[in-house]
Amino acid sequence: MTNDQGVGSVVIDTAEPSQFVTTTSTVEGLLRAIFGRCIRMQAFVMEELGSVGFVDKDRPEPGPNDAILRPTKGLVCTSDVHTVHGAIGERESLTLGHEVVGVVDEAGDEVSNFEAGDRVAVGAITPDWGSAAAQDGYPSQSNQALGGWKFANVKDGTFAEYVHVNEADANLARIPDGVSDEAAVYVTDMMSTGFMGAEHADIPVGGTVAVFAQGPVGLMATKGARLQGAGQVIGVETVPERQDLARQYGADDIVDFAEGDPVEQIRSLTDGEGVDAAIEALGSAQTFEQCVAATKPGGTISNIGYHGEGDTVPIPREEWGVGMSDKTIRTGLCPGGRLRLRRLLRLLDAERVDPTHMTTHRFPFSEADEAFRLMETKEEDVIKPLVEFE
Repeated sequence: MTNDQGVGSVVIDTAEPSQFVTTTSTVEGLLRAIFGRCIRMQAFVMEELGSVGFVDKDRPEPGPNDAILRPTKGLVCTSDVHTVHGAIGERESLTLGHEVVGVVDEAGDEVSNFEAGDRVAVGAITPDWGSAAAQDGYPSQSNQALGGWKFANVKDGTFAEYVHVNEADANLARIPDGVSDEAAVYVTDMMSTGFMGAEHADIPVGGTVAVFAQGPVGLMATKGARLQGAGQVIGVETVPERQDLARQYGADDIVDFAEGDPVEQIRSLTDGEGVDAAIEALGSAQTFEQCVAATKPGGTISNIGYHGEGDTVPIPREEWGVGMSDKTIRTGLCPGGRLRLRRLLRLLDAERVDPTHMTTHRFPFSEADEAFRLMETKEEDVIKPLVEFE
């Protein structure tokens, strides 16, 4: 059966019967339970380096500890663009996307906290919680560097009609009734990563912090710095619309790098001292160097940008105190897991932050390619394109 548009279609393969499985809350699940046939789905994929498109794939199956999610809202990320252009190497027919919320369609036999019909968020990072890295306090690095990053890296991502979630009890979180899906989808990456930037920055209460780049992650780092108790938050940005949002999320001052050296402007705003902390939220070697230079001795540089180009990221020697200025460089990958998601969802439910101001464009899933193109070109003052699955 297919609908007129081909999106949300169900195809029953009568040639290869499969084992009977548990019924789910969806029509597709009911058909599958009755007929025991393989269901196909649409997915938006990286076909090969530099190329994207829609393809049909088999609906994924859950293991005993896993779940299958039916997405309702998703977000396109610049990381998807980096991936398509080769930042993590060649991929073929890899489903893109890692920011999604939706409804549990099917849960594995050993999943105890979730069942079909639950409205949930899943982190962009879905660690293996039994790994040595997780036990050592770094679950995002499970089994290898960046090992918790599975969606659109080592497994299919979230731009599909069904999404596989490993270790569902640990990697899903129920969305409170008072929180919309559009707001909740921001906790999966933008809020988690941006707030991590502020957490890693070790900002003293009343201290000074500069956030380099006010894209969606940088805007959430700005909000996170404000929630952390920073006394002066400086946003570094040249796009007027992003400058306005930065002020809305808590920036006291805006440094426009198009109007002069941002480091000198930051020093001028801090009586020549520099800031207690600088957050790199772009993924640029140049802005990373500026973060090091703008931070005073004893301060912290928190890097949350995705450095998708080049072989090295230089540290400016003199501004680093030739290696002896007591400046700390912290890095991190978006924290995942149910506890993290629940805490961020609590902030939304308490109306401490409204991330939906960053939604500048909306697309149905059938136009995910246009949403991707917009994020790639950065046209139309785009900040975050929302993909709506239903």
